[in-house]
Amino acid sequence: MVSLDGSQLSVSDVQRVSERDEPVEIASHAVAAMERSRAVVEKLAGGEAPVYAVNTGVGLLADVRVPLEDLEQLQRNVVRSHACGVGEPLARSEVRAMMLIRANVLAKGFSGIRPLVAQRLCDLLNRGVTAVVPSQGSVGASGDLAPLAHIALVLIGEGEAHFEGARYPGGEALRLAGIAPVVLASKEGISLVNGTQAMLAVGCLQLIEAEMLAEAADTVCAMTVDGLRGTPRAFDPRIHATRPHPGQGKSAANLTALLEGSEIRESHITCRRVQDAYSLRCAPQVHGAVRDMLAGASVAFDIELNSVTDNPLVIDEEIISGGNFHGEPLALHLDGLATALTVLAGISERRIDRLVNPALNEELPAFLTNQPGLESGFMMVQVTAAALVAENRVLAHPASVGSITTSGNKEDFVSMGMTSALKLKQVTRNTRNVLAIELLAATRALDCLRPLRSSQIIERVRAELAKRSAPWTADRPLAADIESVGAWISSGGLMAAQSAM
Repeated sequence: MVSLDGSQLSVSDVQRVSERDEPVEIASHAVAAMERSRAVVEKLAGGEAPVYAVNTGVGLLADVRVPLEDLEQLQRNVVRSHACGVGEPLARSEVRAMMLIRANVLAKGFSGIRPLVAQRLCDLLNRGVTAVVPSQGSVGASGDLAPLAHIALVLIGEGEAHFEGARYPGGEALRLAGIAPVVLASKEGISLVNGTQAMLAVGCLQLIEAEMLAEAADTVCAMTVDGLRGTPRAFDPRIHATRPHPGQGKSAANLTALLEGSEIRESHITCRRVQDAYSLRCAPQVHGAVRDMLAGASVAFDIELNSVTDNPLVIDEEIISGGNFHGEPLALHLDGLATALTVLAGISERRIDRLVNPALNEELPAFLTNQPGLESGFMMVQVTAAALVAENRVLAHPASVGSITTSGNKEDFVSMGMTSALKLKQVTRNTRNVLAIELLAATRALDCLRPLRSSQIIERVRAELAKRSAPWTADRPLAADIESVGAWISSGGLMAAQSAM
């Protein structure tokens, strides 16, 4: 059970609830905090002073006062009018992550909603009701309005939702799950739609996979180093101690450990080659920089998971308007993650070319074939990797620098954080497949060096890999192998095989 109080949610909690359906609850002390802030809203909603989105319109219409008798209708209208997303729906796990993070924000007790509203989000999670949320339509300030509004629609019995594998009108999905729709009171509509939860949900799930890819990249690189008869001398810890970036040191230590005991290394230890190409020799510096970028994003995401990102906020008996919904703190990291993974894929593709290109190595058959000319071997998978890297380079252009003014110029600088998150998803997929291609090519290169064997760790990985992709013996379509191996890498299978005893 994941207990929500607005202060302790982690990225791993997000994965457990969104992908493994772990149940959630609102902590009892969080209920008390929400009740205190709700009392302030009820006191001020009917007063003479204008309170943004409580008794006024929203956006450029913030100066328009709404009569007391229309306050509930105002909240319904906010939800309905903001639910205008388009495009392919977000994945079930992403929507569940959004609902979880939103419930945690509300549980912190600064939003002025009734505890019932946060509890209903937990009910959706626990009973398997998942709103249909179009992926496009957010500019990342005032938060992810359109995506969140599609979840709020289901809470009030509208919109669409998935339940037990089928798609229903929102009200029907609630009925089947035994959940009563919420009748929104003052401020509750704006509190449901105002925040950064869509970009953060996507970002958390992509970060988890990116961390797995960064770990896997060291293993795949070590296999390529051995397949090319490279040297691990560049991974000497004394070198990396002179430039102590944490990620660099970690990758260098990994590469050293992965190659320890390799018969292939011993077979050419007296060769005259002094230095390998950068894609081998500088792997710790490049992979390490990627690791450090991921670590920075992880810190930012952890902060955001337990931050209040709606507007206005209930603080010290006041309702104060501000801008915590602005997605810039996330957008910059989401763009940075896309850049980092583009680099990881880029150096992997260069290693793939070294494995297959007869102009770049003299010890392996051209394109890793048995019969060059009659067979094309791994010629075309390098082309695929090049295409994916080229696409990543386009997607790595930052969205966070591209603000477009909205809401009648009231919202005149926005983050575009959701765009950053969506393109990160594609960069992650592409990078996964590039690493899968390198893994397949490196495995084939090691086959060409038999009867020499690599290290125990690498040989264990190869044995597990063979269960997902049969060893290459002649030309065959490799598309299914790439997909299967990519899924194995991202699921943690490669790292599990590496650590198995």
